[in-house]
Amino acid sequence: MAAQLTVETDHSRFLKQVSFWLTIILFIKLGGFFTWSNNISITRVIKVISRIAMTTSIWYLYRVIIKRGAVASFGWQHSLSPLLYSAYLLLGFVSITWSTDPGYSGLQWFMDLEGLIFCYYFIACFILIDYFFAGSSVKMYHVIGNAVMMMISIFLVGMYVNPDTFYRLTHGGEEARLGGFIMNPNELGMLCAVGVSCFIFNIYRKHRIIWTFVKIGLLMWAIVLTGSRSSTIGCLLIAFFHIRQSSNTRLKLMMYAGALLAIPVAVQKLLIKENAGGLDEVMSMTGRLPFWTALITEGLPRAPYFGFGFMRIANTDYFQGEHIFTYAAKMTHNTFIQVLMNLGFVGFTIVVFQLVFTIRGFLQVADREKSLICVGILIPIMINSFTEFGIFGETNYGILFYQLQIFFISLSINPLLTPREKLYLHRRRPELRNG
Repeated sequence: MAAQLTVETDHSRFLKQVSFWLTIILFIKLGGFFTWSNNISITRVIKVISRIAMTTSIWYLYRVIIKRGAVASFGWQHSLSPLLYSAYLLLGFVSITWSTDPGYSGLQWFMDLEGLIFCYYFIACFILIDYFFAGSSVKMYHVIGNAVMMMISIFLVGMYVNPDTFYRLTHGGEEARLGGFIMNPNELGMLCAVGVSCFIFNIYRKHRIIWTFVKIGLLMWAIVLTGSRSSTIGCLLIAFFHIRQSSNTRLKLMMYAGALLAIPVAVQKLLIKENAGGLDEVMSMTGRLPFWTALITEGLPRAPYFGFGFMRIANTDYFQGEHIFTYAAKMTHNTFIQVLMNLGFVGFTIVVFQLVFTIRGFLQVADREKSLICVGILIPIMINSFTEFGIFGETNYGILFYQLQIFFISLSINPLLTPREKLYLHRRRPELRNG
């Protein structure tokens, strides 16, 4: 018995270290999507090195977990989601041959593939821990939430230390938005909303309630500072979604009342901002509607079936419509139109079915907590997908979160171990012989 307790104590210490390193690795991985320098060459070097280094690091941590006493015997469920995503990437790879800029398409495709590899090992770490280390407190939502909180803390401190860098002036300098030119404020707001969604699960398990509410409050404050309408909507939807999951009627009424009181303020301060165009700007989706109209009516007919190549939306670097109301842009600000332009109707059909089967997997997964986590994270990244880069757009951490979700519902442990795997496990984990 004493030996078994010693093993369990060692596992507890080991799992805390694993949780710490998972958080640090994801934090640095997220940092690889930010523009930390005005020098393009330096920025590219930072992004490439940080991303590849973190993919290597997560693979190493994965191997450490296996050596501690786990077997990488994986099986697949809801397999149409990863299969169709692979088909999307395969078409994207082939499209490099007809891309209007093969170098750019190839770079975008490589970064998406590299992110997919990272996500596989990241999720595999959690699956191994959950299965072979019973009672582990290492939770994916806790790791994601803390990594996001660490990143947002840099911006919350930076806006006081160096406001010129961490704030972005828009609408003729009348509006200052958190994010600066380091990160698009709408993307930063989406990251905050993902963090809020993750921390809500700490409330469910009553883990450090006060500290959790402090973190959620800071993230919601950051959303307000970004001035992101889409992130505000996403955060409100997340709140209402989780309110519906509560079985405490009194708590539900209190949360509904608080959310309803917050809506008028959110609408006035964020959704209909007088110094940022007011209601007219909201109705035109900040000028995106005429741009989307021009893309579909003018650009799509030029390459309707297979598009202009992976992450390309025109023959030139920027799409410029014939009408005065359209504006030059390198990406479409809508992930589905982005696919329609760069991979045509063929690619668009693949991603629509891929999304359908992924959401179906979220709803059908046996573990209710896993289902709620997936839906909670999907809400902000999907809303962001309709106005910014999105889950099928140019490389961003929205894609990273979506890839994580694909593996989260599809990757599982195959309990039928081979004799060699059983022998290895019994040597490394003798306490599991009777398990």
